[in-house]
Amino acid sequence: MVAAGLAGLSLLSLLTCGYLAWGSRREAPGATVLGEEPGAGAPRSQPHIIFILADDQGFRDVGYHGSEIRTPTLDKLAAEGVKLENYYVQPMCTPSRSQLITGKYQIHTGLQHSIIRPTQPNCLPLDNVTLPQKLKEVGYSTHMVGKWHLGFYRRECMPTQRGFDSFFGSLLGSGDYYTHFKCDSPGICGYDLYENDNAAWDHDTGIYSTQMYTQKVQQILASHNPGKPIFLYIAYQAVHSPLQAPGRYFEHYRSINNINRRRYAAMLACLDEAINNVTLALKKYGYYENSIIIYSSDNGGQPMAGGSNWPLRGSKGTYWEGGIRAVGFVHSPLLKNKGSVCKELVHITDWFPTLITLAEGQIDEDIQLDGYDIWETISEGRRSPRVDILHNIDPIYTKAKNGSWAAGYGIWNTAIQSAIRVNHWKLLTGNPGYSDWVPPQAFSNAGPNRWHNERVSWSAGKTVWLFNITADPYERVDLSARYPEVVKQLLRRLSQFNKTAVPVRYPPKDPRSNPKLNGGVWGPWFKEDEKKKKSDKGKGANKQKKSKNKKKAN
Repeated sequence: MVAAGLAGLSLLSLLTCGYLAWGSRREAPGATVLGEEPGAGAPRSQPHIIFILADDQGFRDVGYHGSEIRTPTLDKLAAEGVKLENYYVQPMCTPSRSQLITGKYQIHTGLQHSIIRPTQPNCLPLDNVTLPQKLKEVGYSTHMVGKWHLGFYRRECMPTQRGFDSFFGSLLGSGDYYTHFKCDSPGICGYDLYENDNAAWDHDTGIYSTQMYTQKVQQILASHNPGKPIFLYIAYQAVHSPLQAPGRYFEHYRSINNINRRRYAAMLACLDEAINNVTLALKKYGYYENSIIIYSSDNGGQPMAGGSNWPLRGSKGTYWEGGIRAVGFVHSPLLKNKGSVCKELVHITDWFPTLITLAEGQIDEDIQLDGYDIWETISEGRRSPRVDILHNIDPIYTKAKNGSWAAGYGIWNTAIQSAIRVNHWKLLTGNPGYSDWVPPQAFSNAGPNRWHNERVSWSAGKTVWLFNITADPYERVDLSARYPEVVKQLLRRLSQFNKTAVPVRYPPKDPRSNPKLNGGVWGPWFKEDEKKKKSDKGKGANKQKKSKNKKKAN
């Protein structure tokens, strides 16, 4: 089982890292103080919602999962809240973000393959109602800070057009933490920092993005009235590559020989400090007592980029547990069972209905959601309404060479990459991706070292795996041959899900996306007006031709 968390930092090390004491805060004017009778300035019944999404944080990379990386803030928030220890996300950035913001599986938005690339004319389909849009309907002020990665090829795809009152952050999946510059391929490079709908050149001052985003969050909280509900979506860039961090955060990790792991540790230490500062701001400006803080990683860690998912199998980009089982917790004074562990099944799609219900909003009957309201599961320890998770069905991912309908008992083509969880059982088909277990010892040397990795050589032609995840969370014992009836049952469930899938949205590159054509900035390039003008010109030309032909005929 996962080892216990590390001991807390000493006072000296806390000061060195720049942490402030939890109690050292000044109350904002009109804020409700614990122990005082709430007066006219008391918070409304609608809670403030703060959703913090880390990027590429591995399952082991938090103190309370036994990491050598110190995360005192995350450890404290989780210990005083509810740890989610059966919590699932998607294996990559775009899929997790799309499912968070819509409450729908990828197969129901067309984003079931890979991620949205910078040069693709693609975005979260505009006919999907988003979480911030629903919260705005019931009076919330909605703000996003950080990484979007849900497409931007036209203005209608931008965060401010999808429900956010304000946006400050990046549109792409990654970029330099200081310069905010990103090259998608040689010669296709541009600036990627936005404030609302325009490039934020004024903020190009070389500040590390984790710290810059935290400063923006503090400004938003300082200027907003805590008597009115706020939804704050903070999608940090950290700890995604490139591996960069300010020098002072390396101090405690010089003993880590593996340079990627050392840089990753420094990045995570900075992120932990940032979340401490966000929490202090919530207290300082009068939000905390009526707030719900949700923390989640968007996918598993990438060992080659310093992340660790040990003792889980696999990594980011795979459907093994290491790619989809995430660090997650809820911290809130509103929780009934504080200081507990939730082992019920929870998925990232569940936040959509859960948060809308908490906000006293309405979910339209015609919205076919894949998420469930799991607040009572988290807050009161009740059973989860969720019994299954469709991890994904990707019909255009590289097909497994030996997959076939026969291997799927005539129910399913096992060449297709798919994964599903039903109660204790998990089934994978096709090519599930990198499948090593990467223990901490793999990071002991200066360079990448796979000698310590545990690998499995599958028998030729294998394209189906079955695991009892409750009994075997590390996916070491394949049970597909022992329980063929269970395999068939899960294959049928996959087939049922597949009947509801929409076509995959994964268009080819558009040369008009080149930032050189857009002032050196990554941003919307598709203009509806131009398309209409061209079509209108075409129609006009056709009319002229027809009239000329009529004259000739006369």
